[in-house]
Amino acid sequence: MSRFLEIQPKAALTIGISTALAAGIAYGSVKLFKRIQSNRPPTKWRKVGEISHVYCFPVKSCGPTALDEIDCGKLGPHYGELRDRVFLVVRPSGEFVTARTYPKMVVIRPKIVGDVMTITAPGMEEIKITIRQLYTSDKLIKVKVHKDEANCIDCGDEAAQWFSKYILGDNEGLRLVFYPSSEPKPVVKDRTIERKDTGALHDETSYMLMNQASFDDLNTRIESPVTPLQYRPNFVVTGPYAWAEDNWKWVKIGNETIFKNIQPCIRCILTNIDPATGERHPNMEPLKTLKKFRTFEEIAPNPWFGIHLGIRSDGKVKLGDEVYVG
Repeated sequence: MSRFLEIQPKAALTIGISTALAAGIAYGSVKLFKRIQSNRPPTKWRKVGEISHVYCFPVKSCGPTALDEIDCGKLGPHYGELRDRVFLVVRPSGEFVTARTYPKMVVIRPKIVGDVMTITAPGMEEIKITIRQLYTSDKLIKVKVHKDEANCIDCGDEAAQWFSKYILGDNEGLRLVFYPSSEPKPVVKDRTIERKDTGALHDETSYMLMNQASFDDLNTRIESPVTPLQYRPNFVVTGPYAWAEDNWKWVKIGNETIFKNIQPCIRCILTNIDPATGERHPNMEPLKTLKKFRTFEEIAPNPWFGIHLGIRSDGKVKLGDEVYVG
């Protein structure tokens, strides 16, 4: 056998490996290019509606603040010292507490004027907390929101006693904490959400948008109509057809504020709580009905309603702002 024939299989193997490597690199490059493209906002936009409601929830699981306009940054909606979900009720161990367990939390009303937060609730005397003083406090506590951990500031014994008395009927057992950072909280490694989108003490991302037509469709299927506040969104848009938001990849509000659709909002039993009374619906509505037509088992066992957004271009959002999708 000639030397030429002897080396052909080796050459063929080398060529095959080189070809496979080149194909692999090309495939990887295509995937990278697609990922880069998917993170780049579109250049063309289509108007779908306008903003009808703007809400901020300074204390997680407590009542909202309705606004005419709000600033939007990487940590979430904010207006001066009013910031979304930067206060949290926890047990002394740092485990977070929500209205899922204590429905009456939704009728706690925080109001922020300047740097003072006034908190009221049925049957309770109001309590005031000066927010700027919290930034200089050394009373740190590590809290856990689902799997994510964050360093917070304890708001003191007076606030702890107030929340313990209202929620538990006792003088102790709960603490109120404050998230002082201007950066989003860290996330555990197995989360699919990037840190830049996690917000302060939010469950998922720092923004959530809902479509009024989707509420209207749901209300035709249940006996007792619900309002958007039952689902605690930051923004409500009117104009799109029902459930159109499922297919939006990019959202622009006004002329400058751009968001990416990160994932659908998966709903839980908190949606069964009346935001005006703090009472849970006896028939587990509207979650029971949502499960009948809005559950996609390949993604999650609970129904979708609304979309979680990650901000990509800071700006303001105002009532009446036009909403575009890309």
